[in-house]
Amino acid sequence: MTKKNEAKRLFVLDTNVLMHDPTALFNFKEHDIFLPMMVLEELDKAKKGMSEVARNARQTSRFLDELISTTKNISSIDRGLPLHTITLNGTIAESAVGKVFFQTRALPNLIPDLLPGNIPDNNILGTALALQNEHPTTQVILVSKDINLRIKAKVIGVHAEDYSNDKVLDDVNLLYRGELELPANFWDKHSKKIDSWQEDGHTYYRVEGPDVAEWHIGQCLYVEGEQGFESIVRERDDNSATIELATDYSNEKHAVWGISARNREQNFALNLLMDPNIDFVSLLGVAGTGKTLLTLAAGLAQVLDQNIYNEIIMTRVTVPVGEDIGFLPGTEEEKMTPWMGALTDNLEVLTQAEGGEWGRGATDDLLKSRIRIHSLNFMRGRTFLKKFLILDEAQNLTPKQMKTLITRAGPGTKIVCLGNIGQIDTPYITETSSGLTYAVDRFKHWQYSGHITLLRGERSRLADFASDNL
Repeated sequence: MTKKNEAKRLFVLDTNVLMHDPTALFNFKEHDIFLPMMVLEELDKAKKGMSEVARNARQTSRFLDELISTTKNISSIDRGLPLHTITLNGTIAESAVGKVFFQTRALPNLIPDLLPGNIPDNNILGTALALQNEHPTTQVILVSKDINLRIKAKVIGVHAEDYSNDKVLDDVNLLYRGELELPANFWDKHSKKIDSWQEDGHTYYRVEGPDVAEWHIGQCLYVEGEQGFESIVRERDDNSATIELATDYSNEKHAVWGISARNREQNFALNLLMDPNIDFVSLLGVAGTGKTLLTLAAGLAQVLDQNIYNEIIMTRVTVPVGEDIGFLPGTEEEKMTPWMGALTDNLEVLTQAEGGEWGRGATDDLLKSRIRIHSLNFMRGRTFLKKFLILDEAQNLTPKQMKTLITRAGPGTKIVCLGNIGQIDTPYITETSSGLTYAVDRFKHWQYSGHITLLRGERSRLADFASDNL
């Protein structure tokens, strides 16, 4: 391996980085990558199975095989293989202009005695330590998703970093909230430049001014106070925007399957959920804010009453909070039933039918025929037509899994993603790298999508106090 100048860095990749994101190979731009032999061994062990990790391991191996196939002898591997020769999704990875180096010889064992045993993590750590010793003018950086490995690296003097290229935002507090408070003098400030009209029972306003440039299509706007109003941005250009007055779902006359909005965010959520022109809705919020209840109510109203969709499909990531309960017998729906407690609980609220036990039984039978429960494991290759698809606990998805799911939507399908990014159970996913965060950020400019963050818990005073104080 040739010596490099100080501006160029050498990144030693841990196996979990490639199993988390196979395209990590292309995300270091002009810098070089070193792959220890132990990483290749671990990729080989992880390649079997149908899990996301196994698929990522196989994809990484395909990328590396494409690299190796361009070489003729071991000397060219020692000099490094240019990454831009690999095709990524059918195109040349032009942004990756560095090289990838494979370990072709045994490196000196410089691991301190305080790290016992020849475990894989310590082997990779020893490789980084040896490279750092061989190339003192090059900054050697160990990249790993494993927090403990990064801690051990820093203890023995190896610079270590988390793989952060998959982060959507630097700070989760910068995530798009979906609503914007307008100044109290909004009407006075824009009164001379506002046109209003009614169409199909809805009221619209055409607004001009510098404030418009900060708005997003589908964003919810509101003004507090006596002149308060709630609206949704429907169209926008550089100088003007068309906003639609939001339907007041807090009024019992507009109740959706017996459910009325209890606060402003819930009202905005029902406006987005009940709008058939919006294909993708994301709702964020802590437990008890009403995400699932509102979504189910809107889904039932549009499936059973309005016949906009054929049926409701509900799915979620099966990540246990405690110990895994093991194998579950039965069909796909029966296996998923223990994970769908939220569905069952909210259906009890929505199906408090009159007519005693017989009436409730008839309602349950009707709902079972129009609500399907599916596992995410079997989503690949499917196309959903005219479905109201609910993805619960979406914060546990990776961006790649989120893309896989959303691209299943066929004509007439609406997808609703629910989640709380403060409650992530999947390893190696954080608030800033969650698939839900990714979807919210990427969809905020699309005119057929909507997002709202629910802030107030409406479950009970006990749940509210626990959410704030525990």
